[in-house]
Amino acid sequence: MQAIINASKINGVIQAPASKSSMQRACAAALLHKGTTYIHNSGIANDDKAALNVIAQMGAVFAYKNEILKISSEGYPNDNLPEKIELNFGESGLAVRMFTPIAALSSSTININGEGSLVKRPMNFFEEILPELGVTIQAQDGKLPIQIRGALLPKNISVDGSLSSQFLTGLLFAYANAVEETTIISVNNLKSRPYIDLTLAVMKHFGYNITNNNYRQFIIEPFKNKLSNKEIHYTVEGDWSGTAFILVAGAVTGSVCVKGLQLNSTQGDKSIMQALKDCGVKIVIENDEITITANELNAFKFDATECPDLFPPLAALAANCKGTTVIKGVSRLANKESNRGLTLQNIFGIMGIKIILDNDDMIITGGQILPAEVSSHHDHRIAMAAAIAGLNGHGIIINDAEAINKSYPAFYSDLTKIGAIVSLKN
Repeated sequence: MQAIINASKINGVIQAPASKSSMQRACAAALLHKGTTYIHNSGIANDDKAALNVIAQMGAVFAYKNEILKISSEGYPNDNLPEKIELNFGESGLAVRMFTPIAALSSSTININGEGSLVKRPMNFFEEILPELGVTIQAQDGKLPIQIRGALLPKNISVDGSLSSQFLTGLLFAYANAVEETTIISVNNLKSRPYIDLTLAVMKHFGYNITNNNYRQFIIEPFKNKLSNKEIHYTVEGDWSGTAFILVAGAVTGSVCVKGLQLNSTQGDKSIMQALKDCGVKIVIENDEITITANELNAFKFDATECPDLFPPLAALAANCKGTTVIKGVSRLANKESNRGLTLQNIFGIMGIKIILDNDDMIITGGQILPAEVSSHHDHRIAMAAAIAGLNGHGIIINDAEAINKSYPAFYSDLTKIGAIVSLKN
């Protein structure tokens, strides 16, 4: 699909989409919960569908009733699992990293695969850690497909937190469900701490007891108060990651009001608000509504090490700022759906915006957005960044624009709803 974005002045109200980070963690918790879970404000993005398909292959049953997602599970593992399980995670990096340790709780032989860019992304941490926990693994040079066979046996271990906070999330779920005595996961150099905060918040909601010792140790207690056969209700948060693009749209041209974002969220991408404040945007917050209005924008400095998914919307914001913006944390971008540092440099360069990658810094000089045809590189956040930059351009054509379905399927329709001039061609 091709999206064509023309210069637009936006004005309107948007409901924040559901957070796939919150949604997928809730799916994991619902699978492990022996009973029924009702998920409100459930997500519909491709990554959310991937998580639901995976828990269905692991024995859970899900259905929708009156827009509420009902998940029934016998817990995991259980006696009714087949000897061999096939799990396909689509293109969801979070799902494969989180669910693989959980899947390893079973003694079934489990084949794990994915699609698109996911099969090219490194998964070495599975080979490094899972064998220590009694799991046999066959892998392809640290990449999918892989085969595992448990059962995972929790023990005190130390992991490199810079490899993947998503894998740590899976370990925390697996340990919490299986430990029979107090067990400790020690972590060195943890990245993306806010996402671990979100993990712990979801797990607490489902009754797990984990002590976080300054992100260096996670002390997991036996699950004494299992909420077996009880109904659990969980509401998925609004998504700061996807909605950051809409907030930036309001900042660069016009005004937008966004509903459904929690300012007290553990999502690290809520720090987009600090970047907007620093560059001079007008911000009004009333109840659960955030209104962003364009103003004269000045360059800013921002550390995105703990929230690397903000790089694309921050790049679109910086392109419209007067002066040179510096964003720290480029080292976190190499193993996303694309190598996002290089991809942002490429597509913004085509649009006339100079981006320099200097060690861990991305240096962006704001200026005029030129007419251009760019590729999403099959990366949802790259497609959205190009679209937002195009609101102040003179015709931006985005190829493979359907990449947005991975996390924010309603993105183009939401832009249109608030006045953006968008045309889509198959």
